[in-house]
Amino acid sequence: MLDKLEAIKERYEYLGTQMTDPEVIMDTKRYVKVSKEYKSLEEIVDTYKAYKSLLDNMDSAKEIITTETDPEFLEMAKMELDELAPQVGPYEEKIKYLLIPKDPEDEKDAIVEIRSGTGGDEASIFAGDLYKMYTYFFNEKKWKVEVITENEGTVGGFNKIILQVSGDGVFGLMKYESGAHRVQRVPKTESQGRVHTSAATVAVMPVFEMEDVEINKADLSWDTFRASGAGGQHVNKTESAVRVTHAPTGIVVECQDGRSQLKNREIALQRLYVKIHEAKKNAHEESIASRRRSLVASGDRSAKIRTYNYPQNRVTDHRINLTLYSLGDLMTGKEGKLQDIVDKLTVAENAEKLKEGADS
Repeated sequence: MLDKLEAIKERYEYLGTQMTDPEVIMDTKRYVKVSKEYKSLEEIVDTYKAYKSLLDNMDSAKEIITTETDPEFLEMAKMELDELAPQVGPYEEKIKYLLIPKDPEDEKDAIVEIRSGTGGDEASIFAGDLYKMYTYFFNEKKWKVEVITENEGTVGGFNKIILQVSGDGVFGLMKYESGAHRVQRVPKTESQGRVHTSAATVAVMPVFEMEDVEINKADLSWDTFRASGAGGQHVNKTESAVRVTHAPTGIVVECQDGRSQLKNREIALQRLYVKIHEAKKNAHEESIASRRRSLVASGDRSAKIRTYNYPQNRVTDHRINLTLYSLGDLMTGKEGKLQDIVDKLTVAENAEKLKEGADS
């Protein structure tokens, strides 16, 4: 383990020198990539330094105990060893977690899609509430947010809103939000005071660059067509909708979310990257015959991941059986409640990965 930690430390130091290289600084994309990797290694390198210092101090104390004859020095060395020894276990546990292979996608920016589900107008209002909840979280993280497209509900909220979120580790934190979110409350339009159940879906996708997925532009063919459905005056009047086909895989993606053909091309490319990447990832997972996949990281939209019960001020995350009676604080961004849930989901996922590693 020490050899592996030493190699990580050397990589960290190399990246540090790269960040001061004028050639790297001038290349914005490369600099951002290097600085993100550098920052991602910072915690494990700091922990390794502290752990190594602990072991060195213990070795010094042991050497004194075996060579020193002065009773006072011997007593001091034994006291120091007794004080340091209990710290070894916690450090090793922390390092074990930090050494769990990180998903390279975690550091990427993300496309966040929020859509109303079953429940009519109330579902649209709830989709709007989720958008507000995430906006508090984005502001807390100081992430940059661009609204790609939005389709407002007739009485408020959104039928659909798509965001591009940029910053440090966006996808790694937001990936846990993918799935069906269920709300239980009395709608504003309900005259009898009855509790209704509605839903909204959230899909979080990493933002890929062309080099991440190894796509040859010559393999892409583009078609344009007129957008259909609700969306304003541009619909059916301009060929803003696009369709892209990837010849080697036969994957086809259409997009008519944005108002301009250029924006739709960008969104379609991102969706194509995700589909191709997922196809390769699934093929790899099947080839190594992984016996189970972490439920925590699942992005299946059909999976009900969380329930928001307003009468009881309760939020329940069904993946880890977590129930909190602080729904109001969560929805208004107080006390970092969403971060608390994400932290618990991360711990659960890491525990699953450790278990898989031990079983294999």
